Amino acid sequence: MREFDVILTKQGLLNRFQEFQNLIRYRVREILLVSSLYDSFILEQDGQLSEMLLHQYLDLNLINVPIITRVSSGLEAINLVHEDPNRFQVIITTMHVGDMSAVALSRRVLEANLPVPVVMLVYDARELTELTAYHDVKVFEKVFIWQGDFRTLIAIVKYLEDRQNVAHDTEAVGVQSIIVIEDNVAYYSALLPMIYIEVFKHTRSLMAEGINSSHRMLRMRARPKILLCATYEEAAAYYRKYEHCILGVISDVEFPREGKLDAEAGIRFARDVKASHFDIPILLESDDPQFESVAHQLGAGFLLKRSPTVLQQLRQFMIDNFSFGDFIFRMPDGRIVGQADDLRSLEEQLRTVPIESIRYHAERNHFSRWLKARTEFWLAHQLRPRQVSDYNNADEFRAYLVGSLHDFRMARQTGAVADFEHHIFDPQASFARIGIGSLGGKARGLGFVNALLKNLALKDSIDGVEIAVPPAVVLATDVFDQFMDANNLRDFSMHCQNDEELRRRFFDSLLPELVTRDLAALMELMRYPLAVRSSSLLEDSRYQPFAGIYQTYMLPNNHPDSGVRLKELVSAIKQVYASTYSQGAKNYIVATPYRLEEEKMAVIIQRLVGSQHENRFYPNIAGVARSYNFYPHPPLSPTDGIASVALGLGTIVVDGGKVVRFSPRFPHHMVQLSEIEDTLRNTQTEFYAVELQETAETDNIEMHLKSFGLEVAEADGTLWPVASSYSRENDTITDGLSRSGVRLVTLAPILKHGVFPLANVLRMLLEVGQWGLSMPVEIEFAANFAGPSTDSPKQFAILQLRPLVVNQESEELAVDHFIAEDLICRSSQVLGHGVIDNIFDVIVVDPENFERERSRDVALEISRFNAELVAQRRPYLIIGCGRWGSSDPWLGIPVSWDQMSGVRVIIESGLRDVDVTPSQGSHFFQNITSLRVGYYTISDTADGDFVSWHWLRDQRALAERRNIRHLRFATPVTVRMNGRTNTGVVLKPRV
Repeated sequence: MREFDVILTKQGLLNRFQEFQNLIRYRVREILLVSSLYDSFILEQDGQLSEMLLHQYLDLNLINVPIITRVSSGLEAINLVHEDPNRFQVIITTMHVGDMSAVALSRRVLEANLPVPVVMLVYDARELTELTAYHDVKVFEKVFIWQGDFRTLIAIVKYLEDRQNVAHDTEAVGVQSIIVIEDNVAYYSALLPMIYIEVFKHTRSLMAEGINSSHRMLRMRARPKILLCATYEEAAAYYRKYEHCILGVISDVEFPREGKLDAEAGIRFARDVKASHFDIPILLESDDPQFESVAHQLGAGFLLKRSPTVLQQLRQFMIDNFSFGDFIFRMPDGRIVGQADDLRSLEEQLRTVPIESIRYHAERNHFSRWLKARTEFWLAHQLRPRQVSDYNNADEFRAYLVGSLHDFRMARQTGAVADFEHHIFDPQASFARIGIGSLGGKARGLGFVNALLKNLALKDSIDGVEIAVPPAVVLATDVFDQFMDANNLRDFSMHCQNDEELRRRFFDSLLPELVTRDLAALMELMRYPLAVRSSSLLEDSRYQPFAGIYQTYMLPNNHPDSGVRLKELVSAIKQVYASTYSQGAKNYIVATPYRLEEEKMAVIIQRLVGSQHENRFYPNIAGVARSYNFYPHPPLSPTDGIASVALGLGTIVVDGGKVVRFSPRFPHHMVQLSEIEDTLRNTQTEFYAVELQETAETDNIEMHLKSFGLEVAEADGTLWPVASSYSRENDTITDGLSRSGVRLVTLAPILKHGVFPLANVLRMLLEVGQWGLSMPVEIEFAANFAGPSTDSPKQFAILQLRPLVVNQESEELAVDHFIAEDLICRSSQVLGHGVIDNIFDVIVVDPENFERERSRDVALEISRFNAELVAQRRPYLIIGCGRWGSSDPWLGIPVSWDQMSGVRVIIESGLRDVDVTPSQGSHFFQNITSLRVGYYTISDTADGDFVSWHWLRDQRALAERRNIRHLRFATPVTVRMNGRTNTGVVLKPRV
């Protein structure tokens, strides 16, 4: 499993999200303000300083607002810092402290090696002159002039944070920096707040392009740093260290160099920068207008400091040159030919603008710079070195740029759950959400495997196969809450006992208007068959999966009127909501530690995998794979896993019908198909598909799923990859359809002849899933591939990933020393471990009286007994013939889990003419394992397996119906299961 850690590390993906989360690791959390009461009053404006700071932070979408603590003396300040050196990140002091001068305070902090910088705040130029004339201001981290602008405090905080974080953040993700060189306190005190505000506004405008809230917050964290410098050497050191991540330079012309004031230091610095990186924009500032021509000769901008609109001009320069606005496509003569405000519109403009404009911007690295300013660092570095001359022709260069942008936009959404926006949602690849609540268990699993596929680069890891999660939109649980509350459904739903009345009430209720608008936009994009699936809070949890309890609907989604399609989608969503409170769900939740009022429903609207064949839509194969096999046959071990696969939709698999079972590690070892008689008896005879009849405007949305015979699949051209042929004359089975005879679904062309690398794909995904969840997993999947003559990629879609409950037993439990006369049954195929000795009730379906054609009636009778025993809180053991929970009434009793939710132990034996194997691909089985229900299979072919039917028939029944007997004993039956050896016995009650 460690190989996946290695892959992630090599690709730099293991800690990528964590690295973004760790940006701006150093934060100013608390400010210690040292000032006289009078100075404090001036600063706080009658005590409102903290409130004003909070308002400014919220207005700029900033988080982690610093707390301000004020003291009136230097001694108080020093004592507070000594008490807790990590409490304060900055001391801001005014001139008038009281017991000592501000300079003395800063010196004492430095001498005591206290880890807190001291910033000096003066009120006007006169106070600044007095300070610099008589004191060494180098004892302060920085000196600022307070001009009544609360943004000065934000500038101080961010200046300190940027100095501390620039090294880590640049190295981690390539965060950009703006170098500001200015030694005039009054000027940078006015300049710096404006620069920060402009950066924050720009970053806030980018947040709208984020695919989800996390992505938007990461954009804010990845904003450009502002590196304020006072000398040439300080600026040069920053530039040498971060030259590949410099967004721009704003510099005074005159400032200190080599310890002396240099009248042209800024000119020198600009010349050095342009020599190494001609495309870095530079703005030079001076009180002397003669430097304007020099600046323009260097390719830099110029700003006259004495201008009454200096700050406005500075802001415009940043917008035009630091790529803080839209991307403006220009021709070499300056003529505007296009404009883009986000990545999607940039891609669209690149398809149409003249190639001369593209060449103009590419040669100046404008595309790269614009992307860096938008925190798209990876793509910016990919495009930076590209020139038209690198390609055979201009059209090839244009295609490269368009393709790079498109692939990046798609990749950005792959592996992430984006907020649904109709203008960025890709109906072929996106996984998005509507609402801000939970995605529910099923959608969480899909989101997780989607991320694994991207981060481990598994999408195309197997040649010729595209592995993906189908595009989907999830209605989060807050939408469910809004629906329930707006329509007053909570109390009604909790107490309603009639499922038909429940569905009707939900169908007549309205979804929130904004959600309906989003769904209408979605219907314009999704023009293919859909699966509308439940994803409740509790679904697919580690110990109670709620498998098969809630509804799933398959929609043709093929009506030409999107309004009709929307109406059917909304109806399906409301019926999934209603299934939260169905009787089946209520019966199931009784057996769990949860309460029904805790449950909330999310809904997945997902592309249905498959192809259209006349009026049918279905995949080539679908199934369920588990990384743990509860019933391995030698040479298989439990950890080799097991897969159950069928032709068509996976309905027949999850319902426990006849399917092909094999281990992905040993795909040729299939016990169920080892003999011709077994193959004829155990293979699939029908398949499921969505019938693509025109959508009817009705609330009956279950009618689209239909079964068809294998002859239909053969006519559709979908049977050949999974089939074999049986010749009655020769009593032989031949792989494929080349010979006449009875058609059998054996998967031989896939598993033996490599038509599709199913075993390899499943083996890899089960290993990845188990590594990711750190426990055994179950995967639902579907695969679709074209005919044998095409070379198009084959599709493998992951429909669900969930944890699989496997009990790791730590102690042996003897079950072999009991004599047959003391036993109700013995089995060598048992699921479960431990002793159960509190069962007094036994429900018996006797094979002597069982008529397969009446199996559905038996299921209804069982549900009545179950309801009575659940109401009395009496756990029970049930014994029957055939497979419990099978969708095929001829294989057993088609009971749903809610119809026997109170059962504690299940025993199934073979029918008179069929030795039924236990199902490992069904929702029924998933609930058995998760709820730790004892599960015994009695095989006629296993030595020592038996049920004492004669003894059971001799016991007096408490109640009896046509097919069932209810036995109740004065003392309990004792169930003993050994989970290590998968053996077990049930002892008769003691007399």
